[in-house]
Amino acid sequence: MMRVLIPYGTTEGQTARISEYVADAIRGHGHEAYAVDIKGYGASGPEGYDAVIVGASIHMGKHEGYVRDFVRKNRDALERLPSAFFSVSLAAYDDAEVAEGYIEEFVQETGWRPGMVGLFAGALLYKQYGFVKRHLMKKIARNKGNPDTDTSRDYVYTNWENVKHFAEEFLDVCCVVG
Repeated sequence: MMRVLIPYGTTEGQTARISEYVADAIRGHGHEAYAVDIKGYGASGPEGYDAVIVGASIHMGKHEGYVRDFVRKNRDALERLPSAFFSVSLAAYDDAEVAEGYIEEFVQETGWRPGMVGLFAGALLYKQYGFVKRHLMKKIARNKGNPDTDTSRDYVYTNWENVKHFAEEFLDVCCVVG
């Protein structure tokens, strides 16, 4: 049985939901998995774990600074252990090239090249946004040709089957090399 740490950064909570889903998928295969909010709970390093999957969301074109700091601080352990990274963004829903560019920028900024990378579409959570952000996100969606501009509801674009596949593929790799 492996112990897997899933430290993540989230702004509106979609990355937290994805991290918990990854943890549940790993637990479903008989392993221990711990999804930990780096900012909210001060995730410690990966000591005592057999593998690590780091998750971060994109806002204003960047992953959370505290996730980049966590990765830089723990880079040696992340390179030693089986590890993966997943990025959550609206770009993953409608512009894969931009989403991949976010990953490359993250790799350059942290110096960590994860063994596996996942790109997951996020969500437009209009009901959670304040007045200004709600209208800004509606304008951005409209400008990108996204028809989901009804601000009285939320739109979740995450493909949960892809998230499950990512977790299972990670376990396959861990079991082979670990």
